Amino acid sequence: MATFLYRLGRLAFRRRRLVVMLWVAVLAAIGIGAMSAPGTSSGALSVPGTQSQRAIDLLQKEFPQASADGATARVVFEAPSGQKLTSAANKAEVESLVAKLEKSPQVSGVSDPFTGGLVSRSGSIAYAQVSYKVAEADVSGAAHTVQTDLVAQGEKAGLKVSLGGNAVKDKAASKAAELIGVGVAAVVLVITFGSMIAAGLPLLTAILGVAAAVLSVTLATHFFDLASSSTTLALMLGLAVAIDYALFIVSRYRNEIRDGHEPEEACGRAVGTAGSAVVFAGLTVIVALSGLSVIDIAMLTSMGLASAFAVAVAVVIALTLLPAMLGFAGMRIMKGRMLTRRMKALERGEGESTGVRWARFVTRNPVKVLAVSVVGLALVAIPTMSLKMALNDDSGKPPGSTQRIAYDTLSKGFGPGFNGPLTVVVDARDSDDPKAAAKSAYSMLGKLDDVAAVRPPSFNESGDVALIGAVPKSAATSEATKDLVGEIRGHGTALHQDTGADLMVTGLTAVNIDVSTKLSDALVPYLAIVVGLALVLLLLVFRSIVIPLKAALGFLLSVVSTLGVLVAVFQWGWLKDLFGVDQTGPIVSLLPIVLIGVVFGLAMDYEVFLVSRMREEYVHGAEPTQAVVQGFRHSGRVVTAAAVIMVSVFSGFLLDDEALIKSIGLGLATAVFFDAFVVRMTIVPAVMTLLGHRSWTLPKWLDRVLPNVDVEGEKLRHALEAEQTDPAPEPVLAGVAAGVRAGSDGHGAAHAFTGFHASGDPDTPVPAQRAAGKARGLSRFKQRLARGGEATTPADSAGSEAPARRKLLKNPMRRS
Repeated sequence: MATFLYRLGRLAFRRRRLVVMLWVAVLAAIGIGAMSAPGTSSGALSVPGTQSQRAIDLLQKEFPQASADGATARVVFEAPSGQKLTSAANKAEVESLVAKLEKSPQVSGVSDPFTGGLVSRSGSIAYAQVSYKVAEADVSGAAHTVQTDLVAQGEKAGLKVSLGGNAVKDKAASKAAELIGVGVAAVVLVITFGSMIAAGLPLLTAILGVAAAVLSVTLATHFFDLASSSTTLALMLGLAVAIDYALFIVSRYRNEIRDGHEPEEACGRAVGTAGSAVVFAGLTVIVALSGLSVIDIAMLTSMGLASAFAVAVAVVIALTLLPAMLGFAGMRIMKGRMLTRRMKALERGEGESTGVRWARFVTRNPVKVLAVSVVGLALVAIPTMSLKMALNDDSGKPPGSTQRIAYDTLSKGFGPGFNGPLTVVVDARDSDDPKAAAKSAYSMLGKLDDVAAVRPPSFNESGDVALIGAVPKSAATSEATKDLVGEIRGHGTALHQDTGADLMVTGLTAVNIDVSTKLSDALVPYLAIVVGLALVLLLLVFRSIVIPLKAALGFLLSVVSTLGVLVAVFQWGWLKDLFGVDQTGPIVSLLPIVLIGVVFGLAMDYEVFLVSRMREEYVHGAEPTQAVVQGFRHSGRVVTAAAVIMVSVFSGFLLDDEALIKSIGLGLATAVFFDAFVVRMTIVPAVMTLLGHRSWTLPKWLDRVLPNVDVEGEKLRHALEAEQTDPAPEPVLAGVAAGVRAGSDGHGAAHAFTGFHASGDPDTPVPAQRAAGKARGLSRFKQRLARGGEATTPADSAGSEAPARRKLLKNPMRRS
């Protein structure tokens, strides 16, 4: 793996113009194809195998005029204070608005408030139920315009008119979160590298990668029905991981330059080592996201696969386009004009970074650090035991939005259950007396304690399938409504025994309950599949049993702690004013399982980035504790920067007004914080210090069976050392001194320096040598540093410069 990626990195570096042109051509082709794509759908929930879905399928067949899968809206009317809608003037205005609704494009039917009994007892509130012929995503702009005009016309007449339901267009989502994320990422990258060029490359390649992924997802809608949330999650994750992957490779490239390698050689080594970690980190994210398809919910499947594709594109971009861009940057990437005095000292090899000091502290106090970290996360996780889940409805819309006003007005006039009506379907095709079966079901519903109102049955043309409406007394997301749905379904068994008819409950409320149940049941199998596959990948990467198990257990600790924070804030109301949460309620059903998929992938990213460098040091001979410290020396700063970027991107979503978006932002930001800083950078080094050599042990029989993927680049290192000891002399052009060859690419070609090994040992002379295209001896960069960038050293002063060269080879950033 490392050898292949080393060659790929050098090839992309040399052929940088061709690589960039190919990527531009690919982006152009995808963009042209995406322009004619139908686009994503609304992502309406389809839950195969559930009772609510079977009822919807039956309604589509037997009641085509009802548009069972069509969009719906509720237009809520409220009379001015002290007046009633039943007064002549107000009634005439409402009827005028209803008539306008009936003529609206794509509308299949509108219920009249006055003839349908949809006026509250006080007479001040009424609503009209609107059914559309098309699904939510297909409601046209003309239909939305009618809705807007309706509100304006009603308010002009003195009425309060509000709109609810999935046919109502949401306010355009703010792009503040993405802009804040990119802005914070830019600042963090500049601070990390101290160079605008080094900071700009990860951002540039990440933006290009996200563009390619999102356009590809849009193009795929030619062939697949994808939910609109697919592109949102793909954009968010694609941007985050692409910056991380590029950050890791650029950091390694700069380290290789500091070690004296020519730019092309440094690029090959960076892609061969850091690129291997990127490949396996990306694979773990892809596995976690693709695993969402096992839940068998179409919306989650499309979200998972689209996001997994975005991550795959980020990996390919990091391995091909980024090396090409490094080729254009060359040595300019080392120019750090924005370095602080401390950063300059660290680059000269003076002092220790914060990451190294933290690693030394943890390795000196592993038991105390481990105990405090685990106990702290366990305490934060306690609220998870009270977790309740439900799908979101209009009650979670931002205060002041038309959907939220409609929801609150209906609750005030009719009770909270009117926002979550149930549709009861009586399938009497196998019954001897369908009408008697429907009447029996109607009577049963009227006797239930939590039913506020029941609408008489209406039959299909054949007269063997009946539709009954039931309104609960409690809110749609409450436990009482969930219990009511279960109770009605329980009575269905007795109805079938008595009449031979089947009773099914559907509607948005029942679908949400079924989805929540299915997601809860899928949590454990999903975890088992995703964690199991990821353990295999980590076993291949680290060739250790302990490290994959530790990584998985640490991830589980991060997830339960994050769920504890979500329950405390959104369910219990702790610190809700700080986060702008105006009301508490159950956690959105989709959030925990999406959180698991996303965070598991990101957690394994940090695990691979940090521990792969520890393993590299260990296989090169470092003691276990020393390997931990060296891993932090080389990767701690990068992992910290990546985590800060992630937390900032996700925290930006807390600025959104909608509770669902807030919970997603807080959940992801908290999970990344816990996993990166508490688990990976605290618990991991403590455990590895306690285990010592046992962290890296692998049974001999398993060692023989597993393929060696060489993620730490050990085989690559041996191959490069073997090439450097090749005795074949390099021909030198007449009149050109060894070690003074100019490169044609503007970055400086490899130089041979007579009397020095590539390792920098001046005591054993070797002939000047250079294989084609390979870096040898001191680079022009190192020679420039040795001269201080000013004076020209006489040719006969080689002997007097030997001590200075020894220092430079040990620390190439030290100027004489």
